[in-house]
Amino acid sequence: MPIDPIFGTEEGRRMLAAERGYDWRRWGPYLSERQWGTVREDYSHNGDAWNHLPHDHARSHAYRWGEDGLAGFADDKLLWCLSLALWNEKDPILKERLFGLTNEQGNHGEDVKELYYFLDGTPTHSYMKMLYKYPQAAFPYERLVSENQARDAQAREFELVDTGIFAERRYFDVEIEYAKASADDILMQVTVHNRGPEAAPLHVLPHLWARNFWSWSSEQTKPILHLNEGRVQAWHPKLLRTRVCEIDKAANWLFCENETNLERIYNVPNHGPVKDGINDFVVDGKQDAVNPEATGTKCAAHLRLVVAAGGSETIRLRLRPQADQDAFAWFDEIMASRRADCDAFYAAVQGGMPDADSRHVQRQALAGMLWSKQFYMLDVRRWLDGDPAQAQTPPEERKQGRSSEWRHLNNADIVSMPDTWEYPWYAAWDLAFHCVTFALIDPTFAKDQLLLLMRERYMHPNGQLPEYEWAFGDVNPPVHAWAVLRVFQMDREMTGVPDWSFLEKCFQKLLLNFTWWVNRKDSEGRNIFGGGFLGLDNIAIFDRSKPLPTGGTIDQSDGTAWMAMFTLDLLRIALELALHNPAYEDMATKFFEHFLFIAEAMTKTGGMGLWDEQDQFFYDVLHLSDHDPIPLRVRSIVGLIPLFAVEVINSSVFRALPEFAERLQYFLHDRPELAKLISRWSEPGTGERHLLSLLRGHRMKMLLRRMLDEDEFLSPHGVRAMSRHHLEHPYVLDLGGTQFGITYEPAEGTTRVFGGNSNWRGPVWMPINILLIDSLREFHSYYGDDFLIECPTGSGVTMSLRDVAAHLASRLTRLFLRGEGGRRPMLGDDVVSQTDEHFRDHILFHEYFHGDTGRGLGASHQTGWTGCIALILAGPDSAWRVVSAHRG
Repeated sequence: MPIDPIFGTEEGRRMLAAERGYDWRRWGPYLSERQWGTVREDYSHNGDAWNHLPHDHARSHAYRWGEDGLAGFADDKLLWCLSLALWNEKDPILKERLFGLTNEQGNHGEDVKELYYFLDGTPTHSYMKMLYKYPQAAFPYERLVSENQARDAQAREFELVDTGIFAERRYFDVEIEYAKASADDILMQVTVHNRGPEAAPLHVLPHLWARNFWSWSSEQTKPILHLNEGRVQAWHPKLLRTRVCEIDKAANWLFCENETNLERIYNVPNHGPVKDGINDFVVDGKQDAVNPEATGTKCAAHLRLVVAAGGSETIRLRLRPQADQDAFAWFDEIMASRRADCDAFYAAVQGGMPDADSRHVQRQALAGMLWSKQFYMLDVRRWLDGDPAQAQTPPEERKQGRSSEWRHLNNADIVSMPDTWEYPWYAAWDLAFHCVTFALIDPTFAKDQLLLLMRERYMHPNGQLPEYEWAFGDVNPPVHAWAVLRVFQMDREMTGVPDWSFLEKCFQKLLLNFTWWVNRKDSEGRNIFGGGFLGLDNIAIFDRSKPLPTGGTIDQSDGTAWMAMFTLDLLRIALELALHNPAYEDMATKFFEHFLFIAEAMTKTGGMGLWDEQDQFFYDVLHLSDHDPIPLRVRSIVGLIPLFAVEVINSSVFRALPEFAERLQYFLHDRPELAKLISRWSEPGTGERHLLSLLRGHRMKMLLRRMLDEDEFLSPHGVRAMSRHHLEHPYVLDLGGTQFGITYEPAEGTTRVFGGNSNWRGPVWMPINILLIDSLREFHSYYGDDFLIECPTGSGVTMSLRDVAAHLASRLTRLFLRGEGGRRPMLGDDVVSQTDEHFRDHILFHEYFHGDTGRGLGASHQTGWTGCIALILAGPDSAWRVVSAHRG
C-alpha cells in the first residue's frame, strides 16, 4: 500500500482500483466549454478559425473533432455527452455553451465573457462541482462585442460584470454537481438559486447526446436515443451495454439529430430535426424542430421553473447502465457520500495546512485543473486530406499550410488543458507544469500525461514535441525533463516505490527531443541556442520566431539557459537511473560534459558570451553582418532564466558510481578551463555536495540583487516578467535611424504585433515564479544558511536562499488570499467581486497578474499553470516541498 495518507481514503482506493483496471476515470468532465472557433474545426482557405465557425454557428453546426457544452460530463471518447442548457425567457438563444470574444473582437484579444467557477472535484471524478452565474436579463452579447471593439489597447477589457447585469443580484447561481454510484453510473444534480429580489422563470434543460462520427463516413452506424415509458434508452454501436437516462421531475423530453442545420448554414434543405432543433423549439416555439417520435441522437429534458426570490430548486438526473431499480431511491445518499469522500480526500491532502483560506484556494485551484481535463481528438492526416463523406473538402492551401509537416499526429485522448474555453487544446510547456501540480493528488495521471506527450502519435519523428495546435512546430521552453524528474520524485515520495519504468521511458524520448534541440536550434554548433519566441510572446523588442526586421540573428539568453537547464535535468535523470542500472553512467557523463560546453559559451565575458559585465546581467545579443555584436539591454526574465540551470550532486553519488566519478575527473583534468566555469566544483559544499550552475556566487548575487529590488523585478505579488526600471527608462535600439523599443507594461499588452491578449512585459507569471522558487531552494541545498542575500534589495534585511524562496512564495500566495480589508488582489477593484458574499470566495486563476496591483489578467480560467499555486500553498510536509528542498 502506498504510504501517502491520500491512498487510505475512499477516493485513494478508487485511484488504486483504476490502476488495476476498474476504470473510475473513464467518465469525467471531458467536454469542452468551447469547440467553436478552434483550429480543428477550421476548413477555411485562409486559416481563419474564428470566423469560419463563429459562436453564432455553434448551435447549428455539428462538430467533426469534438463537442462542447455547459458544465459537461462525458466518457473518455465523448461517445455519450451530458451537459446543461438554460434559458431565462429573454435571451435570443439557449445558453448551451460559453460565449466570448474572438481574437479580432477583443481590444486585448480573445476572452471568455461569462462568470463560472470550478469549485471542487476528485481525481477519479467520483465527485465534481462547478457554478455558473446566469443573468435574469437578456445576455448582453452585442454590447460585449461592441464595447470591446470600440476600446483601444490602452483601455481595460470590458467584462460581463461591467455591464451592470448583476445589479440587485438579479441572476441565478446554478450549481452543477456530478457523482458516481460506480465507475459508469453517473448522477447529475442541478441546484438553481435565485439571488434576486423577485421570483423569476428559468428553463432548465439537461442534455444527453452522442458525438457525431457518422456524418464523416457512410459506413458508420448511428447511435440511437429514444423515449420508453418516461426513460431515455441510449444505445451506441461502440458500446456493449444500453444506458438509461432518467430525471426526477415531470419533464418534456425533446429529441433531434446531432447534425448540422444545412438550411441555416449552407441554404440547403434539411432532412428532419437537426442540432439546433431543441433551441428552436424552446426559444422560437417551432414545433417541427424536434422529432415527434421521441427519437434521435440528441435529447434534452425540458423543465420550466419559477424560482422564488432568495429561493432554490433542485433537479436530479441519472445516466447508468440498464437497470430496473428506482434511479432515485439512494440518489441523495450517494451524492452525500461522494461529497464526504471528497472532503476526506482533501483533508488528507491538506493535512499540513492549518490556514482555512489557504486550503480553500488550493482546493479550487486543483478543482480547476481537474475540470480542465479534456477529450482531444485530431488526426492531422485526415484533417489535411478530408473525410470520405465530408460535406466540406479541405482547401488545397491547407496541404502546404498549418500542421502540414505533422501528418503523423493522431490524437484521441484525455489531456490536461490550460483552459476549457480559451485554449481547449494542449500546450506542451503548460502541460509540464500541470503534471507537477497533478502529482500532488494523482501521480498516476501526471505520469501518464508526460508519457502521452512523448508517444509516437504526438512527438514528431525528428524528436520535436508538438507545442500547441495553432502551430505545432513552434518552440516552447524544454521544461519536460524538469517535470519528469519532479513527478518521479514526488511519486516516489508518496508511494514509497520508484517507478523506474516511467523514468526510463521518458528519458529515452527526452534524448530524442534533446537531439532535436541541438540539431535544429544550435545550427552553427556554438552551444548558443535561439529557440524563437519560446512561449514568452512579446518579451523582446523583436518577434524572435520570425525573420528580424533588421536582418541578422539573435543569440538568446533564455534559449541557451533553458538548454542548460534541460541538460542538467537529463544529467540528474541519468544519475537516478545509473543508481538503478549502471549502464546509464555513460549518459550521465555525456550530459555533464554538454552542460560545461553550454556554460562556457554563455557565461564568458565579451565575444559571443551573453553575460554583460557592464550591467552584471544576461542579455540577448543581436548579430548583424556589418556591425559588432549588440547586447539588447532589456532587463527581463530572459536574463533571470540562467538561475534555473542549477543542480546539486551529493558526494554519495560519486561513491556509488565510481566509473562516472573517474570519467569526470579525467575530463576536468583535461579541460581545466571548463572546470573553472563551474561554481566551486572542486570545493565540497554543505553536506559534501557539489554545485553545477551557470552562476558563480558573485554573478548569482548580482542577478538576485536586481530580481529582489522592488523598483525592478520584485512586485508585491511575485517576480515581474520585466523590470519596472523600464517604466521611466524605456529601452530603445536605434539602427540607421530606425528605432525599436520596449517599456514596462504591468497589465495587458498594448501592441497586437505579437497577437492575442498575452503580455510578458511586466506582469507576474506563475510558472516562471515556480521555477525561481525551485532553483533558490536548490542553491540553498548547496550554500546553506550562512549564505545570505538582502531581501528585498535595500531593506537591510538578509535571508538565506531558502528564506528568500519562502518570501517569494508568500508574495505569490497574497494574490489569492484575503488580505487587508478581506480583499483578494486577483479580484481587482470590482466592488461586487470583492465584497458580495456570493462572489468574494470564488477564485479565478488567471493567465497572469498585474505587475503592480496583482489584478488577474489574460485568460480568466487558465488554471493549468496558474494552478501551480497549489504547490506553493501546500504544507511543509507535502511531497513537492520535500523533494524541492533537496534534489541532490
